[in-house]
Amino acid sequence: MSQCTVAGCGGTIEDGYCVICGMPPAAPSPSPASGSPASGSGASNACAQPGCAGTIVDGYCDECGSAAAAPAAQAPPPGPSAGSAPPDGKCRQPGCSGTIVDGYCDECGSPPDQPSAATGGTGTTGTTRTGSTRTGSSRSSGRRGMLGAGLVEVPRVPYRDPSSAVMSDPQVAESKRYCSNCGEPVGRGRPDRPGRTEGFCPKCGTGFSFTPKLASGDLVANQYRVLGCIAHGGLGWIYLAQDERVSNRWVVLKGLLDTGDADARIAAEAERAYLAAVDHPNIVKIYNFVEHQGDDYIVMQYVGGQSLKDILLEQPQPAGEKHLPLPRAIAYGLEVLRAFDYLHANGLVYCDFKPDNVIQSEEELKLIDLGGVRRLDDPDGAIYGTIGYQAPEIADVGPSVSSDLYTVGRALAVLSFPFRGYTREYAESLPPRDEVPLLREFESYDRFLRRAVHKEPAERFQDAAEMAEQLTGVLREVLAAEEGAPRPAPSALFGPERFDPWMAGDLAAASALPPVPAATAAGTLPVPLVNGADPAAAFLAGLTALDDEQLGPVLENAPERTPEVLLALARVKIETGRADEASALLDGLEQSLPGDWRVDWFRAVALLAEGRLAEAEPRFDRLYGLLPGEAAPKLALAYCREQSAPDEAVRLFELVWRTDHGYLTAAFGLGRVHLAAGRRAAAVKALDAVPKISIRYVPAQVAAVATAVRGRAPAELSAADLVAAGERLEALDLDDERHDRLAAEILEAALDWLPAGSGNGARGGALMGAPLAEAPLRRRLERTYREMARRARSRGEARLLIDSANAVRPRTLL
Repeated sequence: MSQCTVAGCGGTIEDGYCVICGMPPAAPSPSPASGSPASGSGASNACAQPGCAGTIVDGYCDECGSAAAAPAAQAPPPGPSAGSAPPDGKCRQPGCSGTIVDGYCDECGSPPDQPSAATGGTGTTGTTRTGSTRTGSSRSSGRRGMLGAGLVEVPRVPYRDPSSAVMSDPQVAESKRYCSNCGEPVGRGRPDRPGRTEGFCPKCGTGFSFTPKLASGDLVANQYRVLGCIAHGGLGWIYLAQDERVSNRWVVLKGLLDTGDADARIAAEAERAYLAAVDHPNIVKIYNFVEHQGDDYIVMQYVGGQSLKDILLEQPQPAGEKHLPLPRAIAYGLEVLRAFDYLHANGLVYCDFKPDNVIQSEEELKLIDLGGVRRLDDPDGAIYGTIGYQAPEIADVGPSVSSDLYTVGRALAVLSFPFRGYTREYAESLPPRDEVPLLREFESYDRFLRRAVHKEPAERFQDAAEMAEQLTGVLREVLAAEEGAPRPAPSALFGPERFDPWMAGDLAAASALPPVPAATAAGTLPVPLVNGADPAAAFLAGLTALDDEQLGPVLENAPERTPEVLLALARVKIETGRADEASALLDGLEQSLPGDWRVDWFRAVALLAEGRLAEAEPRFDRLYGLLPGEAAPKLALAYCREQSAPDEAVRLFELVWRTDHGYLTAAFGLGRVHLAAGRRAAAVKALDAVPKISIRYVPAQVAAVATAVRGRAPAELSAADLVAAGERLEALDLDDERHDRLAAEILEAALDWLPAGSGNGARGGALMGAPLAEAPLRRRLERTYREMARRARSRGEARLLIDSANAVRPRTLL
C-alpha cells in the first residue's frame, strides 16, 4: 500500500486509486534501459501520447487529458492445464452417480475434477487457472456495495489479481463442443487422437472453430494489450487485456465463439446495441466496441472475484450436499433482482441467468455475461437458456419478465439447499417440501420459491421489485428465527395492525383471554394500502380520522367512485356487518382491477367477519403463497386455525411475533391459544414478551395476572403462583378500581387454595402484604371489598360488595 502523491491529500493507494481524492498514483519513471528519457530532467512528467507536448499533472495530461503511462504487465507463468470431462461423462465425486453436463455434474454440481480455489473474473470453465496471488485492496472495513441489504453480513470475496486468471492452455472442453446449426456434437476425440478444434459438422456441413483468435501480446485497436484467455462462454472467448490509453486498467475482451454461427453473431451485435446504454452497479460496465482483423470485440469491465457457482462449490459440505447459508443466498438474490429491475424497466430481459453468470467481488455483485440479453419487443431474437434454470414456456412463447424471474427462483433453490436432480426430474419443479429440511423449517421461503418457479407464468411474480419486496420480508423472518431478535420493517402493501381491546381480555370474562369473535378478528387485520396513483388517493388520505360509521356515507357520496374508493367502501361495509353489499362491490372491482390480490383479500376478510372460517382459510392460504413476506396473511390464517388447528395457529402467531414485535395481536393470539390448550406458563411468557414501551404493555400484564389465577382449580395453584401474581399486580400503575378487582380475584384464589396448599410451603409467605394464612387473607380481602363498595356506581352494586365483605371477614369471639 503506497501514499498518494497528490499535494495535500495524504490518502493511500488502494485498487489503483487514492481512497480520498480518487486520483491514480503518479506514473513511474521509465527505465533508461528501455529507451525512455532518463529520470532527473523532468522528462518523466511528459505526456506519452504521440504528438502531445503536455505534462502529467495529478496523474493526467494537462493538455490532452490522457492518463499517465504505466509499465506494461507481464504475462503470467504457465501453469498446469486442467483435465476435461471424463470420457464416459460420469461424475468422479465419491458417492455421486450424476453425469457431467455443461462442465458440471447434474446431481452434485461439481466439475469433472476438484474445483480450483481460484476462479476467473468473468466466467468459469473446467480448466484450472494459474496462480493464486492476489493484488489490490486489502481493506477490511467500509462497504463498497449494497450486498446484504443492510441485513446480512456477506463474507467478502477478495479482489483477484487479474493476471492470475489467465488460462495456460485455452481450450473448449470437448464435452461442450456442438454444432451451431444442428446441435450435433462436433470436435470430439477418439481413443487414438484428440478432437479437432476446427472443422465441419459431419451431419450438416456447417463449419466450426473453437480456437482463440487473440494471443498474448496482441494489440487490439491500437489500445488493448492482450494477456490471454480467461474463460469461454456461450457466445465467445473471453480475453484479459490492459487498456494502454486509460491508466493501463484491466479490461475484458469478448469475441465470438464460432464465427459461422449466425445466431451467435446476431446476439453479439444485439449485445452491443443493448449494452451501450446499460449503466447499473450490479451489471458489468461496457467500455467500448472494437474490431480486430475482421472480428468484433466488446470491451468491458474486469470483475475480479468469484462466480456464485464457484462460491457454492467451495462450501465445506460433502459433494452433493453443498449449499450456502440461507441469508447469504437471499442476499445474492436481492442484488440480482435489483439488476433485473433495471433491465426490465429498460425493456430488456436477461434470459440466461444462473449462478455461473454473476460474480462477487469484495462486497459487490455483478452480472457478467449479457450475451443472452434481448429486447422484450423482439419476438424473433435467438433464445439462450440453461436446462434446470430456463422457464418451461420459453420455447413456445419466448422470454418475458416472469420467465426472467423464474431463473432467479431456480438459482436461489440451487444455492440454498442440496437440489439433486434439478436438471432432470426436477428440471421444471421443486422437490416436495417434506423432503427438504430447509423448506420444512422456513415455510415462507418455500412458498416464495414455489411462486417464483410456478409453471404458469401468470402465477409467478410479475416484476422484480415486487419479488424483491417479498424476498426481503422472508429474509427478515429467517434472520429473526436464526438470531433470536426481531427484524421489523413497515410493509409496502399493508398498513399497521388495528388493536381491539377485546384482544387483551375482560375483567368480567370467564377466561383471562377469551376467544375473539370472528368479526373482531377481521377488524384487527392490517388494511391494504391505497394505490397512490389512484385519482382519489388524496381524498382518501384526508378521511383517516373518521370511524367506519362516519366514513361509510362519505365514501358513498365521494366525488369520484374510483377503484380505491370502492375498495375502501367494501372494507367499511364488511366491518359494519354488510358483507352482501361488499360482495357486490367486489364483483364489480374484479372487472376494473383484474388480478388484483386486494379483491381476493377483502373477499376472504368478509368470510372471516361472517364466521365462515372454513371458507376463508383456503383464500388466506393462497394469499400467503402470493405474499410470503407479509405478516397480514399469516395473522389471518392463524385466526382461522385457532379452533381447527391450534398448533398451526401457534406457529403462525410465533412467526409473526418473532419477526416484528409491532404486531401485538400476534402476542395476545399466542397467549390466547396457549391458554385455551391449558399451557398457562406459555401464555404468560407470550404476554410478558410485550415490550414495556408498548401502549399495550399494561393490558398484557393485566392479562398475565388473570391468566395465573382465573379459572384454575385450587389444586393446580401453588404459593409461588399466587405470590408472583400479587407482585406482578403491585408493580402495575392501575387505577384503583381495576387494581382492586384483580386483587380480590387473587385473594379469593388464595383462600380457596389454602386448605389444599397449607402443607406446601405456605407458611412464612406473603401475598400483597398479607401473610399466607387464612385470617390475614380474609382481612385483606374484606378491606378490598369495602374499598370497591365505596366506589360503586349504584346502591345495588355497593350492597353486593358489602355483603361479600361481611361474608369473608374472619370470625371473632364475642
